[in-house]
Amino acid sequence: MPNKGALADTAAQMLGEAGYRLRRDPKELTVADPANDAQFFYLRPRDIATYVGSGALDVGITGRDLLLDSGSAAVEVAELDFASSTFRFAGPAGRFQGLDDLRGVRIATSYTGLVGAFLEREGVAADLVHLDGAVETAVRLGVADAIADVVETGATLRAQGLDVFGPVILHSTAVLIAGADRADGLDVLERRLNGVLVARRWVMVDYDVPRRLLEQATAVAPGIESPTVSPLHDPEWAAVRVMVPRAEMNLVMDRLYALGARAIYVTPIHAARL
Repeated sequence: MPNKGALADTAAQMLGEAGYRLRRDPKELTVADPANDAQFFYLRPRDIATYVGSGALDVGITGRDLLLDSGSAAVEVAELDFASSTFRFAGPAGRFQGLDDLRGVRIATSYTGLVGAFLEREGVAADLVHLDGAVETAVRLGVADAIADVVETGATLRAQGLDVFGPVILHSTAVLIAGADRADGLDVLERRLNGVLVARRWVMVDYDVPRRLLEQATAVAPGIESPTVSPLHDPEWAAVRVMVPRAEMNLVMDRLYALGARAIYVTPIHAARL
C-alpha cells in the first residue's frame, strides 16, 4: 500500500470498502488481516513496483507511471480509476514543435526510466537529467533545455514560460500490480476492488410504470443485463429495478418521468459482484 501521497488515501479507502482491515495509525508500517488471510505493508509509492516485481510482496497498488518507470518485472492487473495524470513534454515557448526537435537536447524529468523508454521507442536520442521534483524550473535555471512531466491544466508550465508540445508520453492512473505468478487470493482481491468500482460508477433506480409503457421504459434504462420487473397490486402497473450509470442517473430519471413512470428514486450501491 502507498504510505503517503496522492495515492495513499484513496487506495486505503478502496481497500476498506472492499472489506480489508487497514492501519489506524499512519505510523504503522504493517498490518495483519487474519480474517482475509492478508498482510499489508506501507511503502513509498515509487518502491512498491520493485518489491512486487522481486517477489517479496504478492500484489500492490501504485501508479502506472511508477510501474513503468521502475523497470520492474511486476505486471498491471487492473486499473483502479483514480489518480489519473498525463505526461507530456514542455519547453520554452516557440522553441520545440515535435519529437525531432528533442534530438541531442537535455530533458529534465523525475521519470527517467519511463521517458527514456518512450524516446527509445520513438528513435530519439536525448540526454535525460534526473530530478526528484519541481522540474518546471529546470529550464529557467539552465539545468535542461526541455522537461517531461505531469501536465494538468498547463498553468504551472506557462508561469515558467513553457509550452506543451509533441505526443502524449503516457496516460497514467492508479493500478493494481502483481508478480508474474498470480498469488493465491489475487482473484478475490481483484473481484472485491472491481465491486468497489462498480458501486462507485452505478446506482440502483426503482420506479413504477404502466405495463403498456414497460418496453419503452426498459429501453431507456436496460441495465447491465436486464431490469427486474415485479407485479404491483394494480395489474396495470409494474415495479422496475435497474442499475444505471451514476453519471446518467438524472437524465434517465427525467426520461422515465416524461415517459410516464412515477415513484422514481435512486439508492447507492455499497458493494457488487458482477
